[in-house]
Amino acid sequence: MLAYYLHDLSPFVIRFTDSFGVHWYGLAYLLGFAACGLVMWHLAKRGLSEIKPEQVTDFITGVSIFGVVLGGRLGYILLYGLTEYKDTPWEALKIWKGGMASHGGIAGIAIFTLWYARKHRISWTGIGDTVVCGAPLGVMLGRLANFINGELFGRVTTVAWAVKFPTELLHEDFARQGGQPMMLPPGVMHSPDIIAWYESEGGSKSGLEAILHPRHPSQLYEAAGEGLLLFAVLYFLRVRFPRLPHGVLTGLFFILYAVVRIALENYREPDSGAAPVFGMTKGQFFSTFMVGIGTAFLIFGLLSPKAKIKEGS
Repeated sequence: MLAYYLHDLSPFVIRFTDSFGVHWYGLAYLLGFAACGLVMWHLAKRGLSEIKPEQVTDFITGVSIFGVVLGGRLGYILLYGLTEYKDTPWEALKIWKGGMASHGGIAGIAIFTLWYARKHRISWTGIGDTVVCGAPLGVMLGRLANFINGELFGRVTTVAWAVKFPTELLHEDFARQGGQPMMLPPGVMHSPDIIAWYESEGGSKSGLEAILHPRHPSQLYEAAGEGLLLFAVLYFLRVRFPRLPHGVLTGLFFILYAVVRIALENYREPDSGAAPVFGMTKGQFFSTFMVGIGTAFLIFGLLSPKAKIKEGS
């Protein structure tokens, strides 16, 4: 029998009290904004962007607050959390506890970028082509934070690199897989706290391991696929083909993100209470719309008058 890794990572970088400290989740967002900004600044310095180097800081500040954070949070509430926050709507303000939807964040970025482009009278799709080159690094860091938090874990498996997540006790799939439902105290929601609680109840760490199910570390799969892979592909295309029509890279981002997300959702355990939509998970269902959006950007870019001029030059 394989000895699977028991997830015991703390969500806190620094912890001042039981509930207050610096979270990896928040730090991942800050580092993601910084990484995207550096990529955009680098491309701007090389003349591969519609946005100027001195504009990058202001743009990243705005897109991080109004695009990623606001869009990601509203997206999560509307797409996944209406039931969760129905009785306690004020809980929706506690962003530091997690609960961000990547689809909402992407929509928020697109809307803010449109506003910014119109304000400064520059190409919306041109800015978008630069943003999508750096954005996957933010996605990667966010997924790594999901792994540290022990959330959004994968389906049960027997692969050698499977992980046992104590946070599984909070998920309905634990009982579905044959586990005995447990009532955890309020606030006990992360791996180290769950392990400590289980031991305080007379159990042992090995005993907890025995009742947990080995699962795919799907957060790491998504960090590699939706993050690192997309970054490598889009950055290569931006540098290798600098004369691509505006909108092509944006379209490719939407399509590639959707394809990778749909594929990797097969390894990710759906959220508790999330019913399939036409036989697909919610993540897969929402991603199908991104394929259509990406295709529209591609068609717009390839058929625009500027594209024809560049092809003939």
